[in-house]
Amino acid sequence: MAKNKKEIGNIKLIFLLVFSFVIGGVVTFALLKWTPLINDVLGSSDNNTVVTKNKTQVYEKTSLKAAIDKIYDAVVLVQIYNDDQLKSTGSGFVYKVDNKYGYILTNEHVVSDAKTIKVVMSNDEEAEAETLGSDEYLDLAVLRIDKDKVKQVANIGKSEDISLGDTIFAVGAPMGYDYRGSVTSGILSGKDRMVTVSVGNSTSSDWVMRVLQIDAPLNPGNSGGPLLNINGEVIGVCSMKLVDSQIEGMGFAIPIEYAMNHVDSLENGKEIEWPVLGITMLNTTDTMNLYRNQIILDKNVDNGVVIIECQKGSAAADSELKKGDVIVKIDDNKVKNIAYLRYELYQHQAGDTIEITYIRDGKEHTTKVKLGKSS
Repeated sequence: MAKNKKEIGNIKLIFLLVFSFVIGGVVTFALLKWTPLINDVLGSSDNNTVVTKNKTQVYEKTSLKAAIDKIYDAVVLVQIYNDDQLKSTGSGFVYKVDNKYGYILTNEHVVSDAKTIKVVMSNDEEAEAETLGSDEYLDLAVLRIDKDKVKQVANIGKSEDISLGDTIFAVGAPMGYDYRGSVTSGILSGKDRMVTVSVGNSTSSDWVMRVLQIDAPLNPGNSGGPLLNINGEVIGVCSMKLVDSQIEGMGFAIPIEYAMNHVDSLENGKEIEWPVLGITMLNTTDTMNLYRNQIILDKNVDNGVVIIECQKGSAAADSELKKGDVIVKIDDNKVKNIAYLRYELYQHQAGDTIEITYIRDGKEHTTKVKLGKSS
């Protein structure tokens, strides 16, 4: 009987010890979990960090430091020289290396007028850069430097995986050398924005770009730099911003998938062969020039592209299209003006057959056209 009592006592003692251990562990974990100390012991699931400055601990809830470390040394300042004079600056980032070279992606408008290009690395080391290829409609250019100058290579992500409201940040050189390596952050404000732009020295709306909209501050010199997600992966190439006294926080970036689809051609110096329809055209809003070409539109036609001439031997000349027709759709996608027509055409390859919807004598018609290629 005494033995049974002793065994029961031992069981109670063991149960008490186990219970105390479990409760103590739960309490300890809870204290760690909801205090900054967790960052030093267990790490954090939402990028919490503790920064010690002058023996004072500053608790940062959402630091981007880890993500910035993955890209910072891959970002370069791009300097454009003409006649040994510094003319302009931009940004770029190393996206690839091989046995001899490092490859930098930037905007075409950053390097379009360059006679000499120098890039400045994150450690202030300079390197001569060579332009391998560029395209004004893509607004992309690929530069090349010696491999031994490369400090880091960017990680390429996917813009399609990011959602509205997700944290993004940009690294670049706003206003040139003095502010190189600047980091700005914000959120993704919009996807698949259609922004009308001019190319080259044109003052007209030549082209529509499908871009990411962000509220992170972009300034002159940020063009060509990377747009990144919370993991430090490149999801876009910073390209432009809307500038107006009444506008704040509207920047845009080219989705990285679009850029990477063309880098092979740019690396090899190949001209991008854009498909062509082969027409001389005007917007429906250009009433003065339409009148000069003796074209009077139906009053109900307020959007589209008016054909002035089908060029001899072109895809349009081999179709049912003729002078005065108003193109309003390509493959069921609306064509508002010349910029939108180019955008829809450039989603195709030379040799593709597209369906064009046009208006003639107030009635809607369709025709198939096999696209030619740019010369």
